[in-house]
Amino acid sequence: MIIIKTKDQIQRMKEAGEILAACHREIKNLIAPGITTLEIDSFAEQFMRKNGATPEQKGYNGFPYATCTSLNDVICHGFPGKTVLKNGDIITVDMVVNLNGWLADSAWSYAVGEISPQAQHLMDVTKESLYKGIEKAVIGNRIGDISNTIQVYAESEGLSVVREFIGHGIGEQMHEAPQVPHYGPPHVGARLKEGMVITIEPMLNTGTYRSKMDSDGWTARTMDGGLSAQYEHTLAITADGPLILTAQ
Repeated sequence: MIIIKTKDQIQRMKEAGEILAACHREIKNLIAPGITTLEIDSFAEQFMRKNGATPEQKGYNGFPYATCTSLNDVICHGFPGKTVLKNGDIITVDMVVNLNGWLADSAWSYAVGEISPQAQHLMDVTKESLYKGIEKAVIGNRIGDISNTIQVYAESEGLSVVREFIGHGIGEQMHEAPQVPHYGPPHVGARLKEGMVITIEPMLNTGTYRSKMDSDGWTARTMDGGLSAQYEHTLAITADGPLILTAQ
């Protein structure tokens, strides 16, 4: 069941989103060769708690960290650890902020030092695909209009769209209806209505879209070792168009 949010509830989610966006801005300044993914995770958790929020991912279905840190060929749900970032890496940091019971979810990919033209192209197209999807998040459209727009654009740029991991509704729970794929035909799926809040979070790869899972049961990698990037916003469907709640 899709849960329609009131304007007050959307405002509460926006306040959570403002903390999340501010955390991403600080992380952007942290990202550099020599830092570990666990240091990024520790910073993010401390930042949330200093601002009166908590990391919703920590403990979710047993996930042990405040963030997912996904490096190079990791598509999503990478574990923070002792891995040291090096020049040329790309890393996605994904986190969910809980502020007084209301959630906001956003992932962002970052370049570490000087990256290859291929990696830059991947990041640029992935980010642009997010915003092209958001443009379709208007009353009366269907979820498939978002999905198809992302897929058509990504594939026109020579990239593949991950199938196994998708966007979702969000509110007091991290994962609510509807599901929001980033691929598929237009004009299908739930019709967008005022008060719906969803995430759009395309994950694009330089090679195949297929993934494989590490032994930890969480970390998903590209099947062929190609690079992967992800950009995600939480947004509300409003009479004035899509309202990004995690805008940086």
